[in-house]
Amino acid sequence: MAVAYLCLGSNVGDKVGNLQQAVRLLTSNKMVTVVRTSALYETEPWGNKDLDWFVNGVLEVKTKLSPRELLELCKNTEIQMGRKKKSSEKYEARNIDIDILFYGDLIIDEPDLKIPHEHLHERAFAIVPLLELIPDYEHPKYKKSLLQMHEDLETLDDVFLYGTRVDI
Repeated sequence: MAVAYLCLGSNVGDKVGNLQQAVRLLTSNKMVTVVRTSALYETEPWGNKDLDWFVNGVLEVKTKLSPRELLELCKNTEIQMGRKKKSSEKYEARNIDIDILFYGDLIIDEPDLKIPHEHLHERAFAIVPLLELIPDYEHPKYKKSLLQMHEDLETLDDVFLYGTRVDI
């Protein structure tokens, strides 16, 4: 069994409900088991500030699936939930987004599978929930702890514990 970390996000409709449905679908085949979850966070959209804010969280899972099979499960879950292919190069609103952040200590660099996630080191919305679960974990590629990566972020996107963000 391998340990992997998945980031789930939604910025359309019942955002929390979308995350809950995704977890049910991911674990329904018994090949993925949730070990721990982070809290949920409301996060500023990354890459397109015109979108609604996201609700994000991270799952620590155990799986018998290979990294490729886990990616297929994540993509199939997105499709089952109605996610459409991007219509442009811009980041778009989505009811569910599931990314593999880590799969053990593996480094995979294939055109459609990048582990660790290729943008993790730039994204507070993924690093902050990971800090709850594995703050001292060393990124296999960059050889920095998640805490160090958080301190090195060039832009700190707004990341609020779910339910604590206040619009001004």
